[in-house]
Order: sequence, then structure tokens, then C-alpha cells
Amino acid sequence: MNAPLPAEVLKQHLIDPEICIRCNTCEETCPIKAITHDSNNYVVDPEICNGCMACVPPCPTGAIDNWRLMVRAEAYGVQEQLGWEELPGEKALPETAAAAPAGGEPDAQQPVAPAPSTAPGATVPPWSAAHPYVNLYTHKTPMTATVVGNYRVTGADTESDIHHIVLDFGDLPFPVLEGQSIGILPPGVDAQGRAHHARQYSLASPRDGERAGYNNLSLTVKRVTEDHAGAAAHGVCSNYLCDLAKNDKVQVIGPFGHTFLMPNHPRANLIMICTGTGSAPMRAMTERYRRRIETGENGRLLLFFGARTERELPYFGPLMKLPRDFIDINLALSREAGQPKRYVQDLIRDRAGVVRELLADRNTCIYVCGLKGMEVGVLDALRDVTMQAGQDWSILHDALRREGRLHFETY
Repeated sequence: MNAPLPAEVLKQHLIDPEICIRCNTCEETCPIKAITHDSNNYVVDPEICNGCMACVPPCPTGAIDNWRLMVRAEAYGVQEQLGWEELPGEKALPETAAAAPAGGEPDAQQPVAPAPSTAPGATVPPWSAAHPYVNLYTHKTPMTATVVGNYRVTGADTESDIHHIVLDFGDLPFPVLEGQSIGILPPGVDAQGRAHHARQYSLASPRDGERAGYNNLSLTVKRVTEDHAGAAAHGVCSNYLCDLAKNDKVQVIGPFGHTFLMPNHPRANLIMICTGTGSAPMRAMTERYRRRIETGENGRLLLFFGARTERELPYFGPLMKLPRDFIDINLALSREAGQPKRYVQDLIRDRAGVVRELLADRNTCIYVCGLKGMEVGVLDALRDVTMQAGQDWSILHDALRREGRLHFETY
């Protein structure tokens, strides 16, 4: 058992601003609200943090897993951390502080057992997922990719301007897996004159490339012109990406993600639940399955896909051409003329029988991607489907998270 640190010494938890992609996962996960942010950095308040480690596994980049032994009175405060561009180096402790006592009670600020997870999904990958590479390229050493394609994948007469963008990496390695993401560094500076932070985008292509055998990948990007409340807002990176032309160069960092990964064992079933650009990782997984359709390795694919209208569903045309015995497609349209409003959670309840059948198979993994507001509706629907069969959803939910079989990627 590790000896406790002296009372005047703190093992301070810090976030590396050079690796952090400002995805907000840590702040959402922290059970005691010790993490906060401004327009520059995400930081940990040393007056609140108890080292419970709940925020560490979900972080896609590992930026959250940084620690410094500090004299408590000299701990880095929130305001100081907010102004950092990089982590400070290690400080030598005074000899009197460095010597741990032989006994006594553990310091209240030392890491303790992780708090019960408040995350709706797993913080571990499926057991059979392939090993992911992460953080091969950083803010200091980004990769330069070339645009080889930029296509609108929603109807030209709709307000939903979603693009399928293909990036080529030439001879430099950029290994990815289905479910991972990358960061894009938009050019220019923000209102404070600082270079823009990276924006994170999920991959829409499988591990062997948008074009099989090529060192490229694709993204699904929606042009942001308003915020979630409907107020006018100009998405810096989304507009930059949607306006790119063939042969333009893009600065890329990553890849990121070590949990939201596709299972890699034969006959694994996938339940995919998404809205809008949340279809990107589902397209990657579906395409991976499609390319090996003749091998007999595939399990069942069940897709719940939501949008306002068919014209606003990205990839609608190619999706509807897939064989029905290959993928079970369920479309939830909330603004289709002449039809009642339907959401993905409604269709999950409609297909309760097949959902229960798949949930009963431990080869089944569930992936949810889209707006954060869908989490509650999806979980409620899965609970209702389970309880209809007289089963305890809380027990199943815990098992799905523990076994890496229920994953959320929402924003």
C-alpha cells in the first residue's frame, strides 16, 4: 500500500492544453464539478478535485491524465491554469515536504476509488476491438492532409447543408479505426488573437480508407449557421471545411478515441442509433461490414436514423440501396410533410421485439451518436423495451457499460 503524502503536499490534477481538444467530456463526467473551462482552456480546481479518476477513462486524447506533486500552498489555481498555453514542468519539493510520514491517515486530496460512473455508456471498448492508435499528431506537430473530395450529401433545397469530405494523407501513416475521430485546426485566430483550437469530427469511413486500400478517410460535416437555440452563429471550422475545394491543404491532429470502437470478433451485432451527422461513425461501421459481406463474419445490423425529412438525411440514397438482409433500416422523420412526428426512441419501442432479441445476445453492441439531448430518450426507450419483458433494466444497463457494449458519442 502506498504511503500517504504529507498534509502539505498535493498531487495536483492538471489538463494538458496542448493535447486537449475541448470536447467537454471531462467536465460532463466529473461527479463533483471540479472541472471548468473558458474560451481558452479546460482546468481542474485543486480546491475541489479529490482525485477520484472518474474523468480519466472517457477522455479521448489522454490530456486529462496529468499530475504534479506540489506544495499545497503553491498549487496552480483555476485562473492561472486558464491562461496556460502548455503545462509547466515539474517542481522540486522541499526536503521536508518530500519525506512521507511513516503512518497516519491518508490525505483527503489523494486519489481514491473511482466514484460511481454518471456516464450513460461504457468507458471501456468492446473486448474484441482492435488496438487504436491515438495522438500520433498534435497541435505542435499536425499532419497536413489534402482534400480529394467535398460533396453535399443532403438535398440542395434544404437548410441542412451537410458535406462528405475526403482527406488524403499521402505517404505518411494515419491509422484509424471505425468509431475514432480526428481534430481539424482551422486557420486564423480567435477574438483574443490566439490560434483556433482544434474541432473534433468522427470518421465516416472504415479502417482501410474511404477508398479501400488508400491512405485516406472521410468526415461528415454540417455547416453551422445557428446555435442550438436557433440564434445566428458562424461555425468557424464547419464553414471552413464545407468551403474547401479539391487539392486544398488541411491541418489534422489525432487520431482520437479508445472506447467508441467497433467490435472485431465474427458475428458481432450492432444496434446503431443516430441523428444528422451522428451518422458518421455508423457509416464507417456499416461500410466495414459491407466490404466483408461475402466472408460470413458479419452479425446483424439494426439502424435507427433520425432527421427532419428524407431530404435532410445524409447519405439517404446510398443507404437505401443497401440490401435489406444486410441491414435493418428504421428512419425517424420529425418534419416530413403529411406524416406524424417520429423520433429514434419511438422506433426503438416499435421494434421492441428485435431490440430485445439483440440485447439478449452478448455479441451485441449499441452505439448512439448525435445531439446530447437524445441520450435520455434513447435510454428511456431501452429501459421500456427491457421492462416489457419483465427484466431489470438497471442490471442490464450496468452490464452493458461494464462490458463495453453501450457507447454514447453526443455533443
